[in-house]
Amino acid sequence: MRLLNALQAVAAVAVAVRLAGGRRRRPALAPVRAASPRVSVVIPARDEEARLGPCLSAALADPDVAEVLVVDDESRDGTALLAAGLGAKVLTGAPLPKGWVGKQWALQQGVEAAGGEIVVTLDADARPAPGLFGALAAALDEYDLVSAGPRFVCEGTAEQALHASFLATLVYRFGPIGPATPPPPHRAMANGQCTAFRRTAMLDAHGFARVRGHMADDVAMARTLAADGWAVGFLDAGGLLEVDMHDSAAGVWREWGRSLSLRDVTAPDRQAADLAVIWLAAALPVLRLVTGRPTRLDLCLLAVRLLLAGALRGSYTRPGPGVLLSPLLDPLAALRLTQATLRPVRDWRGRAYPAATVASRLGSGTTGTRPGPGPGTAPGPGPGPGQVTTGVRSAPPGRSAAR
Repeated sequence: MRLLNALQAVAAVAVAVRLAGGRRRRPALAPVRAASPRVSVVIPARDEEARLGPCLSAALADPDVAEVLVVDDESRDGTALLAAGLGAKVLTGAPLPKGWVGKQWALQQGVEAAGGEIVVTLDADARPAPGLFGALAAALDEYDLVSAGPRFVCEGTAEQALHASFLATLVYRFGPIGPATPPPPHRAMANGQCTAFRRTAMLDAHGFARVRGHMADDVAMARTLAADGWAVGFLDAGGLLEVDMHDSAAGVWREWGRSLSLRDVTAPDRQAADLAVIWLAAALPVLRLVTGRPTRLDLCLLAVRLLLAGALRGSYTRPGPGVLLSPLLDPLAALRLTQATLRPVRDWRGRAYPAATVASRLGSGTTGTRPGPGPGTAPGPGPGPGQVTTGVRSAPPGRSAAR
């Protein structure tokens, strides 16, 4: 018991240090209007007919957007017809090569076809507000790769409670969004639902090819390019971007829980440390409270968690009681992270990926020696267990007067 309490104290210090960084966060993105349309929006879409409409309509109506490209990734529904009917350029995706995950392959093709020098990628469930694209373009004066943290559309008490509990695990592991001081490359974070970069720099770096086998592609990209010296920003865009990810608590558990552990981009020792923090600082206090045996440290950690729950209300478009009840579900969140770590899911949208794709790891910023292929090049086999498919190290893009 003494050892457990000592370990819990260490976890509590780690959480306190990470939360303290929230006092020095970067300000949230504010709407910006560009002098002329200069952004290409690329949306990878596989069977997204039911969710794509609002995202497309908002992007097409934004005056900062020069073009919207939808990469139809072998959809089995009316995704392509819907996109074309709304006015987007539809690119029929080529068959998925061996070793690639579908989203990265679709984005690689979309970026290759884009006409603008600035590219913003969006997931189909994103809902951009006016001014978002101009704000992202302006942020590229300071950063080389930017991703935007949204507000979440999350209805129902159970769905919101589970979602907020999962979201809290990210804060406990990596701190609040928009840190003033960039984290080391192996701790960089990103949100693949909305990213921005300069097209030429990304193609020169073979960015998507270098993370082609990762399920957590957004974090893999951020950590790979940060290790190359890229300035990577993960910024709060809650006032300019909403995301409607799931339609039920079961969907949150099944779909977000599968990727939240970040197993395929985290070294095993750091993965174990992150899980320990969640179990000791978040789950254990709740379990001891339920059994009527909380320690003073447990009560302090519960108080901190309630304060975090209050702060997380701003991450939801319509926060309800579920956010404040979310600490009660922290043991379930810890269980789901552990499950996803020990038994990673290897399929998505009707595709099954080989075990090697999921088993690959990103280390502490090291890169391999094989350059990533473009869409017209037959890629080699996927990465093996413990290998990092990141290609040659690219030079950080220079922020010239063109920016």
